[in-house]
Amino acid sequence: MLRENRQATTNACPAAGMESDGRGSALIALGYAGREALNRPAGTRFWMAWTSTTWTRPVPSQRRVWLAGSVNATDQAPVGWDGAVNAWRVAGSVFRMGRREWVTETGWKEAYDDGVRTIIDLRNAAERQPRPTDPDVGDALAAFDVVFTPTEDPDNREFKTLCDPYLNDPAHYAANARIFPDKLAAVFKAVAAAPGGVVIHCSAGRDRSGMIAAMLQDLAGASDHDIVAGYQTGMRAINERHRTLWPPHPHERHLDEETFAPLLQRRGAVVLDFVRGLNTRDFLLRHGVSEPELGAILSALGARVAL
Repeated sequence: MLRENRQATTNACPAAGMESDGRGSALIALGYAGREALNRPAGTRFWMAWTSTTWTRPVPSQRRVWLAGSVNATDQAPVGWDGAVNAWRVAGSVFRMGRREWVTETGWKEAYDDGVRTIIDLRNAAERQPRPTDPDVGDALAAFDVVFTPTEDPDNREFKTLCDPYLNDPAHYAANARIFPDKLAAVFKAVAAAPGGVVIHCSAGRDRSGMIAAMLQDLAGASDHDIVAGYQTGMRAINERHRTLWPPHPHERHLDEETFAPLLQRRGAVVLDFVRGLNTRDFLLRHGVSEPELGAILSALGARVAL
């Protein structure tokens, strides 16, 4: 039975431990301890994301400077968990992929071996239904926290008008952020609170997870090239899946390279325009993500900060 175990207010703010990286900057060293200090109840396996957090300890007034290009990864690397579709390491201990029900029991063991302890599901409740072809994974998911943080309200009239039948184009990411800022902030709060590695997923692993992945990269100072390439890898991978998918997708089909290439280029550029125009750090701070939570997210991404 799904229970909401996350409190909206916590009474302690974890201090960021710092250690030298030998090049005059410092590493955020929250790691497991810092994010565990956000007081997730022991033994919780399923919890709903919260939308605001109040700290009793004031955030220091001096602002940290996020070092551009400091993510410990360049182009997103493919992940070979058995059954996983469109699975990639975004950076550090943060991954993205398509629907989790495609992953086999062996695949979940492989994800666990790669340090994943939290699964963040961006889908709406109606999308979380099993399909006849999904593998039986036994109790493999008992080893993970599963967090439900939908990025949208599918019944919102404005959103439905823009994104019919669903969000499938980065041209609408800015509208998603404008209409549902608290929902996007909740995803990042879940990343900050997660113990160990995190895998973020939607259905195809292209647009909702692609939007969040681009925001994570922007937050951590990734290059323009890496942000564009990150989205394009996910877009290309799901297009290849449509080549052999059976039964066929009700709204999409495989596109040949002549049709696909200009679409890939245009959408990659739109993703970049979205995150650079958004300024992920300022967006998150305006919508309730705290400085310590940003530090925890950057720790998960393997990013450095300079004091």
